[in-house]
Amino acid sequence: MIPILKKNEPWPEPFPTEGFVVLINKPEDWTSFDVVNKIRRSLKIKKVGHAGTLDPFATGLLIIGVGKGTKQMARFSGLDKRYRAQIRLGIETDTYDVTGTVIEEHAADAVSEDELRSAIEAMVGTQMQMPPMYSAKKVNGVPLYKLARKGRVVERKPVQVTIYEANLLRFEPPVVTVDLYVSKGTYIRSFAHDLGKRLGVGAHLQALQRTEIGSYRLDESFEINAFVDLWKTKVAK
Repeated sequence: MIPILKKNEPWPEPFPTEGFVVLINKPEDWTSFDVVNKIRRSLKIKKVGHAGTLDPFATGLLIIGVGKGTKQMARFSGLDKRYRAQIRLGIETDTYDVTGTVIEEHAADAVSEDELRSAIEAMVGTQMQMPPMYSAKKVNGVPLYKLARKGRVVERKPVQVTIYEANLLRFEPPVVTVDLYVSKGTYIRSFAHDLGKRLGVGAHLQALQRTEIGSYRLDESFEINAFVDLWKTKVAK
């Protein structure tokens, strides 16, 4: 059985170096592959993979498979996920997030908290969501973001997703903080964009943190350097 390493839980002995899964808190401005590469180089194990990509600007729970643990990644990728999203009203970007180019600006000071709550509640449920052009989704084998970077916009097919919960945590105009519990394949950037459209003021995703994947939680995850240090202490003797 492949062990799953969590912070503040004892590691198995003897340690199964042939394969395991570990929960990592991805830092801001790291790609998911950066985390994979750091573990690959630090542990000197070639076979490392991850489940559920996070954009570089996003932080939070990333599940990493090492050795035989990589065979478990498909089942983790299919799990429901929970996010904490900061959405900036009044500004639209071409990527639907903070990394993009501003394409429209609108006054958002007239949006009330009651309007905001109603709009968020209306977005809960199963629906068809359009993947953003700046995404890793492939069309004819080519990731959409590669086409977008060339200035091309191609026809995309909407995908069915489910937003199980959407709870307003904080409203400090023009920034909205929302807790979202969603199905696999849900784009939180698209949620932010669609919320802005629904309110008539535009919006983009300003910050994102993944807090849960299935039953696995962010507070169980290791900081990347702390995990590497523990590995050197416990295993790489």
